[in-house]
Amino acid sequence: MRELPSGRQYTVVHGDDRVTVVEVGGGLRSYVAGGRELLDGYAEDEMATSARGQPLIPWPNRLRDGQYTWEGNEHQAPLSEPDKGNAIHGFLRFANWTCLGQTTSRVDLGHVLHPRPGYPFTLAVRLSYRLGFQGLTVTTTARNVGTRALPYACGQHPYLAAPTGLVDQCTLQAPGGTYLPTDDRGIPTGAEPVQGSQYDFRAGRELGSLELDLAFTDLDRDEDGRAWVQLRAPDGQGAAIWLDESYPYVELFSGDSLPDSQRRRRGLGVEPMTVPPNAFQSVTDVVRLEPGASTSVSWGVRSLP
Repeated sequence: MRELPSGRQYTVVHGDDRVTVVEVGGGLRSYVAGGRELLDGYAEDEMATSARGQPLIPWPNRLRDGQYTWEGNEHQAPLSEPDKGNAIHGFLRFANWTCLGQTTSRVDLGHVLHPRPGYPFTLAVRLSYRLGFQGLTVTTTARNVGTRALPYACGQHPYLAAPTGLVDQCTLQAPGGTYLPTDDRGIPTGAEPVQGSQYDFRAGRELGSLELDLAFTDLDRDEDGRAWVQLRAPDGQGAAIWLDESYPYVELFSGDSLPDSQRRRRGLGVEPMTVPPNAFQSVTDVVRLEPGASTSVSWGVRSLP
């Protein structure tokens, strides 16, 4: 039997909504609602590129020089972003995940990250994809199944599709009150208020030609504690991603630096993150997970009428 680049395909449905997640990376490949693709994902016969829909574990975003110190010990992760001298997005993007259970509208995938150079800890991760009346909910649960405390953070990397073909004509509404400017390696150099800057999307406005690859924090939230990022076409069609209170950060990426020029600005990367970039060095919001302890976070996607 022919093997697909992203391995086994797991499809769940609810009404007119249809979501496909994959074995390789455990990521979200496609979400079709009412006949419209909400994500700028990838085809069944393609591999995931530019982290499309992939979980980012045990840290999201960039780690300068791939180096960090934990409990007095120095660790060196492989430089998976060699042109900038960074390790990026953890270790699980191309790991094989196991199906732990599937129903019509839900699938759970699991993977055990065993000790390796740069991360000598044992971490069991479960991804739950649930489709319902309110769209898709993704819950990531991590448990320390080793014998020593470990550093942990996570994120995921979906791209909202631009209904107009490019994000330029879309209206972006995003909740961040503070953005993190970066150096030429993508490492934060501080924090600045969005008020009065070109990065204030709290009230919603057309993205235009603005290039984005920044993390935002101080997120406005609704009465349920959710922060929302919405991308709409001029006719009102679009999609939204929400983050629960366990995600204090979101990265917005307009795709201008993607290696494939045909994919640039076709979607907006909206990356829920539990920590800012370079967190394993700064130790900002990194979870200390003791042996036997676990932690869960949730985010989701839904169509906009």
